[in-house]
Amino acid sequence: MTQDSPDGSTGAGRPGPGESVVSGSTTGRRIEAMLGVPCYTLAEVAEASGLDVNIVRRYWRSLGFPDPAPADKHFTETDVQALRQLAGLVAEQEISFTTAQNLVRAQGHSMDRLVLWQVEALVEDAAKRHELDDTSARLLVLDKLGGLAPVLAEQAEYVWRRQLAALMSRIDRDLSQSDHAASSAQQLPLERAIGFIDIVSYTTRAATLSATQLASLVGEFESAARDVIARYGGRVVKTVGDAVLWVADDLPSGAWVGTGLLEAMAARNLPIRGSLVWGRVLSRSGDVFGPIVNLASRLADVAIEGELLMDAVSAALLRESGHAGDFEISQLPEVDVPGLGSVSPARLVRRPEA
Repeated sequence: MTQDSPDGSTGAGRPGPGESVVSGSTTGRRIEAMLGVPCYTLAEVAEASGLDVNIVRRYWRSLGFPDPAPADKHFTETDVQALRQLAGLVAEQEISFTTAQNLVRAQGHSMDRLVLWQVEALVEDAAKRHELDDTSARLLVLDKLGGLAPVLAEQAEYVWRRQLAALMSRIDRDLSQSDHAASSAQQLPLERAIGFIDIVSYTTRAATLSATQLASLVGEFESAARDVIARYGGRVVKTVGDAVLWVADDLPSGAWVGTGLLEAMAARNLPIRGSLVWGRVLSRSGDVFGPIVNLASRLADVAIEGELLMDAVSAALLRESGHAGDFEISQLPEVDVPGLGSVSPARLVRRPEA
């Protein structure tokens, strides 16, 4: 830690291992105050929490942080309490050690993405509103972040509770609709509509754009996609540059999401293509797995600009649903899909409103 000199000024010098570059700044101190005063080494925090040092090291890595130097007073009383809480759940056999590690890894990964997303959004806002270059915008955000951090933390907890409540409702609905007698240990547990969309010729387009233009393109694409997916009851699984993978709990909702995405992107002059498939998936680590995920990805690859493709089975199920009149489903010639062989795709289009 950088120490204050007797006259109140901050001593200069390079930060040590694991030390924050801004620890001597006002913002750095305000953020550190939320965590407490660093006063434990790795060995000391392990002793204080009653855990083996190797377990603490694994915990720290699972959060996504590098190993601190052995003599570095890097940990606070807040770290001790967090470790004790988690160790208590394992000791009381509420969860296994492996599960505890998975929970920590999930939190570390999610929060790393969250804080990065939040800070980048604040930097972009500062740059636009105050007409600043990137460096100046980051300095402005750094100066304000200490005051914003408590609000962002409270908002994060609020959204977590909302998301947990929504997940519990979905689980209740899945259980109430499941046919236990017909279920099999060989089946994947969840029935979902899986959709993919991606920007056509993204690589070529990106090569011609400046960094600012590329950031604007990706930001507009992701923002519009998330809005449409949420509007019709779907959920984003993940985004990868020019592509979005999403799920919906029923096929008609998936059809509304998919066709809504086509309309929204066309209105923004963003050429996309996509797919929609219904079937069973496995949900792990915030992602989905199963043959239909691969099928959806492959169908999106063979779609042309402005096209949303379904497989024959999913198309037949949508035709038989009570929402078939909302959509036009056109059977297309068979295509050879790499890794899957011959597939009979169908084009899905939303009917114009009367």
